[in-house]
Amino acid sequence: MYVFVLDKNKQPLDPCHPARARELLKQERAAVYKRYPFTILIKDRKLEHSVTHLHRVKIDPGSKVTGMTVLQENTARCVFACEITHRGFQIRQSLLSRRQLRRSRRSRKTRYRKARFLNRKRKGGWLPPSLQSRIENILTWVNRLCHLCPISAISQELVKFDLQKLEQPEIQGVDYQRGELFGFEVKQYLLVKWQHQCAYCGIKDVPLQIEHIVARSCGGTNRVSNLTFACQKCNQAKGNQLIAEFLKNKPELLNRILSQAKKPLIDATVVNATRWELYRRLQKTDLSLEVGSGGRTKWNRANQGIDKSHWADSLCVGASTPEKLIIKNIKPLLISAKGHGTRQRCCPDKFGFPKAHAPSSKYFRGFTTGDIVKANIPTGKFAGIYTGRIAIRFRPSFVLHTLEQKFDVHPKYLKTIHKADGYEYK
Repeated sequence: MYVFVLDKNKQPLDPCHPARARELLKQERAAVYKRYPFTILIKDRKLEHSVTHLHRVKIDPGSKVTGMTVLQENTARCVFACEITHRGFQIRQSLLSRRQLRRSRRSRKTRYRKARFLNRKRKGGWLPPSLQSRIENILTWVNRLCHLCPISAISQELVKFDLQKLEQPEIQGVDYQRGELFGFEVKQYLLVKWQHQCAYCGIKDVPLQIEHIVARSCGGTNRVSNLTFACQKCNQAKGNQLIAEFLKNKPELLNRILSQAKKPLIDATVVNATRWELYRRLQKTDLSLEVGSGGRTKWNRANQGIDKSHWADSLCVGASTPEKLIIKNIKPLLISAKGHGTRQRCCPDKFGFPKAHAPSSKYFRGFTTGDIVKANIPTGKFAGIYTGRIAIRFRPSFVLHTLEQKFDVHPKYLKTIHKADGYEYK
């Protein structure tokens, strides 16, 4: 992973190799500006006296995890990669819980806030908070990267499944879907729908074949609702049998496959609901914006021979992907959205009755929940040096979350290395 570099006026320069960053820090020509992502500030250099190159941010939006990379276009080198875990489903559950509590309170003969139905209007382009949070997370990190690196362009995976991808405008008739990407779109859709495993035996990490649930010889069609994935052994064992006959001894598996075949993709629905709003918001950055489909992404990744992951998918988004990418020693920064706390002061129990009241202050002894700290504990059961995220209490006993465990720690042993910004890093 390369290190972001800023000049003395905090203007972005080209990222440098970690060895070069260590040398600059050792010579005291640079200072640490930010820990996540790691950024240094050079004290004796200005942007006008330096040579910078064009970089491109590449984004693979997802419903749960979004992959994002920064590519140096002249060298085809990946200089930064991250995977952002969204909290959309957590927001949805919180809103659902609040709605249930309010509804139950209105049904009882107790004090309540009257329901508001006809006195509110939603703005055009309104999205539910659970979907809006995904867009805000992506835009937040695009803006941060633009402040840390000379970004000139953006690549976004706009459509996940485009079954009528046109490589050449003049193609007509049956050749409409038989371009260079023929077959990749359907396969990508089915892989996501069936969790990259055989529908019959559940085996993973083996070559999978497209299987017709109702065989073509028995009147089956090529509609995606009639397609699934099967390993070679299961595919040959089933042949052209009816699925009810093939799985007559496994009724639970039969019901699951038949229900899954017509089940819509929740994750794909989330992506489709937010993709155009994200596209419009990215256009407002005034950077060159390129879009591509999921089939194009997989085709690029297959040609590069790169293992599947969220950040690798983002690196292969769009037609601008070079023929040979340099990704040696790249380890993605794992980012989890945690929010900025809550305004709710009264904490109810599962029945809706108040059980605790949170203080209005968010700081105690200079710390706040979400700060990433370095703990130097001299004695006791947890003696040692730790780095992690804290949750404060309004008494000298905080909770320190590390990668392996969590435990209580006194704030006098803590030193802040990264202030809370709504995200957790690994």
